[in-house]
Amino acid sequence: MSQSRLRLAIDMDEVMADACSAQRTWLQKSFGYTWTDAELRGQHFRDLVSAEDYKAMEDMLHQGDFFATLAVMPGAQDAISALCETCEVFITTAAMEYPASCAPKFAWLRDHFPCISPLNIVFCGDKSILAADVMIDDNLRHFRRFKGQGVLFTAPHNMAETWTPRADNWRDVLTIVDQIDASR
Repeated sequence: MSQSRLRLAIDMDEVMADACSAQRTWLQKSFGYTWTDAELRGQHFRDLVSAEDYKAMEDMLHQGDFFATLAVMPGAQDAISALCETCEVFITTAAMEYPASCAPKFAWLRDHFPCISPLNIVFCGDKSILAADVMIDDNLRHFRRFKGQGVLFTAPHNMAETWTPRADNWRDVLTIVDQIDASR
């Protein structure tokens, strides 16, 4: 009897799409904030800017268009294309935090990741509902009630977090997924 394909749930922002760099640039252009990479390590923007400036950024994010122009994370396209050959891949983004982002995110995914079927794109809130073997995400809160294996994708805000397995890049993701698949 053949084994079923590994089912992956892959987050979009800070895993496939570089939202942090875009937010950093927006905050710099809008309000003059500048940080070194070291200063961002383990920090969230909400803790680094004034309450008024954070609200302005949240208002901008709630408009949704921001998500249409994000840069693709290095290596993501080739890695996800390869994963689509051997795994069942779903893109699982917590888009309900910014409901107006759904259409821009969908267009971005169709443009940059044509290997992903539109039927495998999931806009959700609480990711504990997902039925997958592995979730690749930058936010530990999504692993709390998830029944599969969480893989933490390194982002500036989570660099102080302890989690195993952790992927610093898409090469690491491929290695970790291969290891998980081989151990089943």
